[in-house]
Amino acid sequence: MAAALLLHRDGHRITLFERFEEARPLGSGLMLQPTGLAVLERLGLAASTLATGARVDRLFGVAAGSARTVLDVRYSALRRANAFGLGIHRAALFGVLHDAVRAAGIPIHSGSEVTGSEAEGGRRRLRFADDSRSPAFDLVVDALGARSALAPEAGRTLAYGALWASLPWPGDGFDSAALQQRYRRASVMAGVLPIGRAPGAEGQCAAFFWSLRADRLEAWRAGGLDRWKAEVAALWPATRPLLDSIQDAGQLTFARYAHRTLRAPAEPALVHIGDAWHSTSPQLGQGANMALLDAWALALALRESDSLDAGCARAVALRRRHVRLYQAMSRVFTPVYQSDGRALPFLRDRLVGPLSKLWPATTLQAAMVSGLVGSPLRPLGLG
Repeated sequence: MAAALLLHRDGHRITLFERFEEARPLGSGLMLQPTGLAVLERLGLAASTLATGARVDRLFGVAAGSARTVLDVRYSALRRANAFGLGIHRAALFGVLHDAVRAAGIPIHSGSEVTGSEAEGGRRRLRFADDSRSPAFDLVVDALGARSALAPEAGRTLAYGALWASLPWPGDGFDSAALQQRYRRASVMAGVLPIGRAPGAEGQCAAFFWSLRADRLEAWRAGGLDRWKAEVAALWPATRPLLDSIQDAGQLTFARYAHRTLRAPAEPALVHIGDAWHSTSPQLGQGANMALLDAWALALALRESDSLDAGCARAVALRRRHVRLYQAMSRVFTPVYQSDGRALPFLRDRLVGPLSKLWPATTLQAAMVSGLVGSPLRPLGLG
C-alpha cells in the first residue's frame, strides 16, 4: 500500500490486487524503526501512525534463572535527536495505510489470489486462482511476501517460528516503553512488546510472543493451553496476567520465518519488494521497515529514470547494500536467540551480554536495531 500511494502521487495509474474478499491484515505486533518512520513521514502518515502505536525507547532481555542481562539496547545511545522505535499492531498500521489508499481513490480488487504472471510484449499479466487473467500492465510490483507466487523459490525455511497474540496491556511488572524478553538458552524465548491501541480493543495492548520450533507445533497443540501456560509462567512469572487473558488456542497465531534473498529482484515488467525480495527472522525487527524503504526506493528510482526497466534496476541498486548487510547480520544473530545450540547462548549470557553494556557496543547495538547501520536513508534522500 505504501508503494501504491507513492507511485500514485507521482502520476502512475495504480491497481491493487488483494487475495482476501475484504482487504485485511494478518498477525500481531511489529516494530517500526526510524527508517520506516522516515518513509511514513514523507507519506504524511507519521502523525496518525504515532497516535496508534507505543513509543519504545529500550530493548531489554534477561536469561531466566540467572537474572543475567543478555540484551540492553537504548535508542538514546544513537545520540540522534528523538530516536525511538514504535510498537504497533499490524492492523493499526494497515488501517492508516488503507485509509490513505481509499482516500486517494486507488482501486483495490479483492478476492484476487495471484498464482503467477505472464510476460506479454514488454508488459505483464497476472494469473489468478480462478484461472482468470488481469489486463496487461507496464509494471507489476510484487509485495506478496516470502511465499510469493510471483517469485522463484530461494533461501531456506528456519527451524524456529513463534506464537503471537495481541493481549490487553498487563500493567505492573512491565515497562510500557520497552520490548522485554526472557530466554532459556536459545531454544526458549518469550517477549512482551507494547503496541498501543489495537483496532477494536479497549485500552493499551501488548504483543506477546513465544519462540517455538515449527516441527513441535502439533505437539504444542496436543499438550493443551494449561501445560504451556505453566511452562511460560515458570520462565517468566510476571506474564501470568497476560496468560490469564488467553482462553483459547485460537488467540495465538504461529508465524514461520525464512532466510531468503532473490538473485534478480527486477525482471521485465516485474519488481519484487519487501519479503518477496528478501526475508529474515524477526530478531533485528526490520521486516516492515525494509519493505517501506523498498517502496520509497522504487518510487524515487522511477521518478529519476527514463524507463521502467532502468527505474527498477536503479531501485534495486539503491537498496542492495543495505539488504545484504542486514541479511548477513540476521544470519549471524538468529542462532544466538533461536536455535538448539548451547555454545552460542552460553557465550551470549556470560561474555557478550556484559560487554554489550560498554561503549562502543551500546551505540552499535542501537544502530543495528534502529536499521541505521549502513546509512540507508542518505542515498534515498531521507536523511
